[in-house]
Amino acid sequence: MPDDGAVHVPVLLREVVAALRPERGGVYVDATLGLGGHARALLEASRETRVIGIDRDPSALRIARERLLAFGDRLVTVEGRHEDLAAHLDRLGLGRVDGILADLGVSSMQLDLAERGFSFMKEGPLDMRMGASGPSAADLVATASREELTRIFREWGEERMAGPIARRVVEARDTAPIRTTGEMRSLVLKVLGPKRPMHKDPATRVFQALRIATNRELVELERFLDDAVQRLALGARLSVLSYHSLEDRIVKHTFQRHTAGCTCPPSFPVCVCSRRRVMALVTRRSIRPTLAELGENPRARSARMRVLERVAENGAGPGTPQG
Repeated sequence: MPDDGAVHVPVLLREVVAALRPERGGVYVDATLGLGGHARALLEASRETRVIGIDRDPSALRIARERLLAFGDRLVTVEGRHEDLAAHLDRLGLGRVDGILADLGVSSMQLDLAERGFSFMKEGPLDMRMGASGPSAADLVATASREELTRIFREWGEERMAGPIARRVVEARDTAPIRTTGEMRSLVLKVLGPKRPMHKDPATRVFQALRIATNRELVELERFLDDAVQRLALGARLSVLSYHSLEDRIVKHTFQRHTAGCTCPPSFPVCVCSRRRVMALVTRRSIRPTLAELGENPRARSARMRVLERVAENGAGPGTPQG
């Protein structure tokens, strides 16, 4: 598929650049390269900046390479999952890096192409895979038990009618396979009723749940975050963009865990728990898009960014004075 000018508006672009400070130079990782919008801004910030771009979607990688061709070998692309960050960096011979970005959203290209099956707004195969391999959403719908579908819709879509929707899906697939986004949406509407003005489409939560389950988006997110933290050089930052409460909750709690320091009672004269505060939150609250950005890119409306910085090296032992 050629680069036909697919619309790509990087979310929170200025905020990402300000958080990661690529003008200092060094090696940065865009763990979800997509079409390369964030990576371009990082590379343009300094001639001394290099970017490792990781993405599981071979089509997106090819377009990103074409769009960023002018930066030459300052961009290195890797086809793979961001959850395998540590393995990717090991293969490249990289230990610590100067900044890491993870934009956990679905790219505009994936949403806009009906054949990718991410959106119920366009009729297409019920695929939803971010990469080129593995079972599709249609495979999941065809094989998962009613109990498993209920769990997926409830936990990953936060859908209150998860049970009745799962029952309807199982009844329908016994008659004919559910192969398209339109067929899946129709089943959801039979349970929830039609869309009401000024409200989200009733199928939104179910489609979110199926996408998360198909791509195992939340299963290994905490592992990625832990690995990313370990790969930060002193003064380096990790910036994560999430788009729904389930993702953001994991990011928030993981960041809180990494920023915890000594847990000894205040009455102890010295630290005996061996915990040292090596990470710090750059901002207490998540960063949200401005009204101006939302006017230009409505798809950014649910985005929130959290940023973590390494402020010390690991390794305080027992006996450190508290303070």
